[in-house]
Amino acid sequence: MNAMTDTKEFDIDPKALRQTLSCFPTGVAIATTLSRSGDPIGVTISSFNSVSMDPPLVLWSLARKAGSLPEYRAHPGFAINILSADQAHLCKLFASPERDRFTGLEWFQGAHGVPCIAGCAAALECETHAVHEGGDHEIFIGRVLAHTSSERTPLAFGKGQLGAFSLG
Repeated sequence: MNAMTDTKEFDIDPKALRQTLSCFPTGVAIATTLSRSGDPIGVTISSFNSVSMDPPLVLWSLARKAGSLPEYRAHPGFAINILSADQAHLCKLFASPERDRFTGLEWFQGAHGVPCIAGCAAALECETHAVHEGGDHEIFIGRVLAHTSSERTPLAFGKGQLGAFSLG
């Protein structure tokens, strides 16, 4: 029997699965947009991937239980701010319940007015291309309208730890 076509249900322990997935290190980014009232909002993500070069598409996902989900659904665009190694404090801030995350933060308006955070390793400004159901998350696919990169060292996350990406 082909394992891919077997319809038998398997018991997957979420805690053990999270530990297994942590063996795949990822970059760390903040997805930003504007709320329906025009305020900048953002959330820390590690679920970010390139999808296509032609057209230029990227994806990220947000938990369905996230309070900011309706804001990301309502706005026509978002930015992916790929954090640099010296921005670990922003990773923690944007993952916290703190509501006013932009006070004292240097940022500028990008495409569709979305906030782009200064000092990042890279940033991509996108218009929402599609949103798909993905279990307990929604998957946002964005068409890249503008992008920048720098020589800054990217922030990485793996095995439950933040660290610097290096080309050892």
